[in-house]
Amino acid sequence: MSSRSLWLRCETKEFERRSALTPTTSKTLIDAGFKIFVERDEQRIFDDAEYEAVGCTLVDNNSWPRAPTNIPIIGLKELEESTEPLPHTHIQFAHCYKQQAGWSKVLSRFYRGNGTLYDLEFLTDPTGRRVAAFGYHAGFAGAAAGALALAAERKNEKLGLLTPFANEDDMVRTVRDRFGGSGKGIKALVIGALGRCGRGAVDLFRKIGLDEDDILKWDLEETKKGGPFQEILDVDIFVNCIYLTSKIPSFVNHETIRVAGEKRRLSVVVDVSCDTTNPNNPIPIYNINTTFSQPTVPVEVGTGNPPLSVISIDHLPTLLPREASEQFSKDLLPSLLEFPNSRVWTDAEKLFKKKLTEAVQAEGL
Repeated sequence: MSSRSLWLRCETKEFERRSALTPTTSKTLIDAGFKIFVERDEQRIFDDAEYEAVGCTLVDNNSWPRAPTNIPIIGLKELEESTEPLPHTHIQFAHCYKQQAGWSKVLSRFYRGNGTLYDLEFLTDPTGRRVAAFGYHAGFAGAAAGALALAAERKNEKLGLLTPFANEDDMVRTVRDRFGGSGKGIKALVIGALGRCGRGAVDLFRKIGLDEDDILKWDLEETKKGGPFQEILDVDIFVNCIYLTSKIPSFVNHETIRVAGEKRRLSVVVDVSCDTTNPNNPIPIYNINTTFSQPTVPVEVGTGNPPLSVISIDHLPTLLPREASEQFSKDLLPSLLEFPNSRVWTDAEKLFKKKLTEAVQAEGL
């Protein structure tokens, strides 16, 4: 494996504009002796010329399958579905370590190609904290999307296409405008409020004008009694920001919604954690991921009851693509400079081999 080269692939997921490497971090890597290949990509928030200007080598869009197998491929979102073997080393979010739908088929591609996966979600420091995460911007953008959905619902409308914002200020201004200048009077509950994601959600609610007492900030202490929680039904927006590692009691379910009936205040659920296909999903009131073109999915609430919708977009930070990319790539940079020999990478490789063994057994290979 060449430890001094990286190949930045394009993102093929619709509306995804973020990048694992920015021109800024690419230049730092080049100055440290790396050779950086960058696929041309009109969808990426950074122009190709920005990468070329700092010394990156531009290559054809989506050409990574033809790249030398000793050059690691770095990206963000999962690869397109395929049965083709994967002979390269890939650095990305693969969403296949928690038995999500199709997890074993994804990993079996690495087995057949003798490739390696370093899942960005599982690159951790000695305390177990992720070295880089989009959590803050996921929470910030998720709360904004939830507020926009609430504004639409109050007009008996459905939230339409969401497109990336120029920056955080633009996002905040847009949301405030939908409520006549301020979100004062809205009540929200954030579970996982002490983490990166939760802090982002709380900050958005503050910036759009919610009173501090109307932002319920829950974490382990508040949820240790186990759900379902009536308090969720008594707010306008519920934002789930937990990191799910095992089965826990549901936070809210169809039965609690049915019992609440017309008295339910809850209008929008934002599942930033987005464990949609995880069998342990603590919000079992929906079963699909939503998209930027169709941001919400209605929940079955029974005849005569107020509407309820869920936002379950699994790449919310791309609503703030430049800021989110710069922060994530900056946090990842120290580990990339040590690739692949530091503890961060050797631990990630051990985890990959463990999950690969489980996948091989599941697939009967």
